[in-house]
Amino acid sequence: MVREPEIVCMKKWILKAVIQKGISVLPYKHQINYLFQKFITKGVQLSPQYFEDRLIHLKEHLYFYQKHKGNLSECRALELGTGWYPVIPIGLFLAGAKDIKTIDISALTNKDNVLLTMKLFLAWEEKGQLKAFLTPLPERLARIRRLSEAGKQLDLTALLAELHISYLVGDARALPLADASLNFITSNNTFEHIYPDILRDILRDFNRVLEPNGLMSHFIDMSDHFAHLDGSITIYHFLRFSEKQWQWIDNDVQPQNRWRMHHYRQLYKTLGIPITEEKNRPGDLVALHQQPIDEAFHTISDMELAISHGYVVSLKATV
Repeated sequence: MVREPEIVCMKKWILKAVIQKGISVLPYKHQINYLFQKFITKGVQLSPQYFEDRLIHLKEHLYFYQKHKGNLSECRALELGTGWYPVIPIGLFLAGAKDIKTIDISALTNKDNVLLTMKLFLAWEEKGQLKAFLTPLPERLARIRRLSEAGKQLDLTALLAELHISYLVGDARALPLADASLNFITSNNTFEHIYPDILRDILRDFNRVLEPNGLMSHFIDMSDHFAHLDGSITIYHFLRFSEKQWQWIDNDVQPQNRWRMHHYRQLYKTLGIPITEEKNRPGDLVALHQQPIDEAFHTISDMELAISHGYVVSLKATV
């Protein structure tokens, strides 16, 4: 009897890695990656889960700001990593921030995405769900309601200006901002996508534009992002590869630096940026031990390697 040839199914994470590696060498790679994730992996939809995840981060950042700085009415904020949906900037507006800037290396968001985000805020407010994360100022909530319809007549810049938001597209290593012009800088799920040399220079410029006693609060996802798509691997899967192997797998449309909290602490120390608070998820030691760990990570304890997500909060010293 003649046997049918076996079809070997490529794991989802490998398929995504191969496709994104190919996309990374193409012109307009970020736009192509957006279409790939929108229609294939479904990774760029404004789902209730994504929205809630961002609101959880917003709640934590607001807590840190109010704990160390106080009243949000004087908050002059910058978000690193706008992404497709400006949940954090709109949330900061609703909470009462005075001025909000958000920067990304590529222009990913658009007017439709902003309007969609606004409508989701309104829907959660009407259902009574928003109060678990923030207490919106009534007058600002009213403006969101008005703009959810009237905003269709405005361009992106004008619409965001109504929300005290400025959208910057460019290199965060050279911010077009004056020294000591901000008192709050934040990011979510962004640091892990920035290579160390670039992140070092970004933090240096953050320190320049942050006023004395200004606050930074960054949420870092240190899990293997391929595991978000492929349940056959753990969130520590990428720690098995050597740096040389990882260079073949990684791509520059959605890079992963594989850093652990240990590395971020060292970077902050090198730059003279104090860490005022850390809030970490301890991770899963059982999952960590399911695969080999490359020797490059052997100097870090298992407890440290297992930390999967964390907030790094720093209050700039006064002169």
